[in-house]
Amino acid sequence: MTVELITGFAGTPHISSDEIGAFQAGLVGPGDYALATGDSLKATMSNANTIAVQSGDAVLNGRHVHLAGTTTATVQSGTQGQKRNDIAVLRYSKNTTTGVETCQLVVIKGTPTTGTPADPAHNTGSILSGVATHDMPLYRIPLNGITVGTLVPLFNVLKPMKDVWDSLTHLLLKIVPGFYVGSSNDNGVCVINYDSPNGKPPSAVLVSIGPWGSDSAKGMSAMVWEAASDHAQVRLMNTRTGDFGGKWPTQFSWVAIWS
Repeated sequence: MTVELITGFAGTPHISSDEIGAFQAGLVGPGDYALATGDSLKATMSNANTIAVQSGDAVLNGRHVHLAGTTTATVQSGTQGQKRNDIAVLRYSKNTTTGVETCQLVVIKGTPTTGTPADPAHNTGSILSGVATHDMPLYRIPLNGITVGTLVPLFNVLKPMKDVWDSLTHLLLKIVPGFYVGSSNDNGVCVINYDSPNGKPPSAVLVSIGPWGSDSAKGMSAMVWEAASDHAQVRLMNTRTGDFGGKWPTQFSWVAIWS
């Protein structure tokens, strides 16, 4: 079947994890993200050999993973005189024989060195491409000798759509649309008026010329010549000759935007 209704009753179980994973990846993105739920996967070292990741949710290439409470994993002790970077990951695994998929918290041990330690390699292939193992890095665990340093988050927390909407609405103070019908003055200037929400000029004034009421006015273009806190000057140009100026009949729509 090449076309399938996923969120529809089919009379028998028919929805796969691949289908839901693809849908969720299309919504949140194809990468790895923590969600702003629970404790957002915050972590601490409960002792020198145990990392404790708190509750939350993650999306790994579209696969949703839920941590209901604190989840722990073991960190091997460091070596005196050497440094090491381990990384804690959420590891997705698929049994290629049975098709069973699982996820667990795993610590990948780095290579000890007397110089600057590097993070160990992890599985980066995408579940969306059919890989059987994928790692979502959560934290770098730096070790200096036997001392564990401060955990370094390696993931992004995806904000809810409400927060994104609120941030966008705060960017826009006001949008004022209008329509001008008349003639320009001797300099080819038309004046439009508006009320500023903050006493300042708008961030942008956009003009769309037309529709025209007479053939003589065709071939004109309009540009914003000057924008003040209560008005803007729109200047017309004859696109055939490149000339400004003249009392030309005109119609145009405009919008002033304050951000």
